[in-house]
Amino acid sequence: MESSCTALLHKLSLFKSLIFLLHLFAFLCTAYTAQQPTVLKDAAQNDLIDQLPGQPGPVNFTQYSGYVTVNATAGRALFYWLQEAQGGSTVSDLAPLVLWLNGGPGCSSIAYGASEELGAFRINSDGATLYLNEYSWNKVANVLFLESPAGVGFSYSNTTSDLRTCGDNRTASDAYTFLLNWIEKFPKYKYRDFYIAGESYAGHYVPQLSQIVYEKNKGINKPIINFKGYMVGNGLIDDSNDYKGLFEYWWNHGLISTATYKLLQTACALNSFISPAGGCINALDKAYDEQGNIDWYSLYTPKCQKFLSKVLMRRQYRAGHPWFAGYDPCTEIYTREYYNTPAVQKAMHANVTGIPYAWETCSDTVRTNWSDSPSSMFPIYQELIDAGLRIWVFSGDTDSVVPLTSTRYSIDALNLPTTTSWYAWYDYTAEVGGWSQVYKGLTLASVRGAGHEVPLHQPLRALILFEYFLNDKPLPSTTPKS
Repeated sequence: MESSCTALLHKLSLFKSLIFLLHLFAFLCTAYTAQQPTVLKDAAQNDLIDQLPGQPGPVNFTQYSGYVTVNATAGRALFYWLQEAQGGSTVSDLAPLVLWLNGGPGCSSIAYGASEELGAFRINSDGATLYLNEYSWNKVANVLFLESPAGVGFSYSNTTSDLRTCGDNRTASDAYTFLLNWIEKFPKYKYRDFYIAGESYAGHYVPQLSQIVYEKNKGINKPIINFKGYMVGNGLIDDSNDYKGLFEYWWNHGLISTATYKLLQTACALNSFISPAGGCINALDKAYDEQGNIDWYSLYTPKCQKFLSKVLMRRQYRAGHPWFAGYDPCTEIYTREYYNTPAVQKAMHANVTGIPYAWETCSDTVRTNWSDSPSSMFPIYQELIDAGLRIWVFSGDTDSVVPLTSTRYSIDALNLPTTTSWYAWYDYTAEVGGWSQVYKGLTLASVRGAGHEVPLHQPLRALILFEYFLNDKPLPSTTPKS
């Protein structure tokens, strides 16, 4: 009897020990799980911008900036700036996420997209203070600006040769790695509707990155990067059609002679748009001589006269110079001054490694050493159109660098069926905002009176365009309600 009781007590002791171990395991799992969001939250919190130098008081949105490593071996890290949607967390937690890329190649999305186009702030002529952009795209979305590739802006590589071996392939691959790592830092954006947008040479960056995201998402029922579509403004699409439209635009806008027009058609027929060679370079030089001292990116606005003092500029503003209407051609000067200020860099968690060169709007080193640039984006467009992704292409009609004629020739060459023929669309002032045509799988829109940087020259129309893209609605054929 005693041995039976002893055996029973031993079994009860083992059972109690097992129960204790199960409780301990449950406690440790709970503690570990509770700790993870805190760690991730802290990672994002370290990038929180309290207030930028010269910022006009508190704002109704949160912003972050900092670095994401994309290649630890080479020491490549890309710099970003996130401007969450205006209206606080109740709005930003529901709004889509949009990645914005500028082109060049070698130009900064902080310099252009964030600071003179669609970002929340613009820089005053003193290079030290900011003012709010009334038509910022973070009114309707969380906007993520990325300086890419490494060597552009604050983005850097500890492997110096990386700056001389940039190209389309590595730029797209690093941007995808950036997205994966960034979204781990900001897990609340997992599964959020996600779009990619950009302009100019981002006509390559945007579809190339879109293709990677789309293909990596294949077979995943609920992808973390919930990619819905992309939009490209005044972007390179296909070298042959881009050149054809470029020379035609120059000729029919009176920028070049008929003889030079014919020379360009012959000499540049099979040349790369980004790296012309031989007789094409000579023909282009002749065309540039004939065009004179104009702003190729905005045909009908004044160039920045860099020799003018700020005092003289202010006098011209007061005297009713066209710049007073809202366009200042010297914004790049103010941008350089602002982002090279130590206090600004500290507030933005930028230049933490002490980059051995000044921040620039564009990197000549990256641009002149570009290594790979496919002649056409047609295969990617066709693949992503067939996939049913939302694709919009827009074009400011006063740009003579990648003009509307180039874009129209390229889109026409895709041979897509038309669902809505060419029509005028309207902005909130009852003015024609531009023209649009809807194809099966793609929407084309022009923006009236806009140059290469559409949101810089026509901010209201650009914001309307962006809103209708996000809502997947055709641009309004009558005056929309504001």
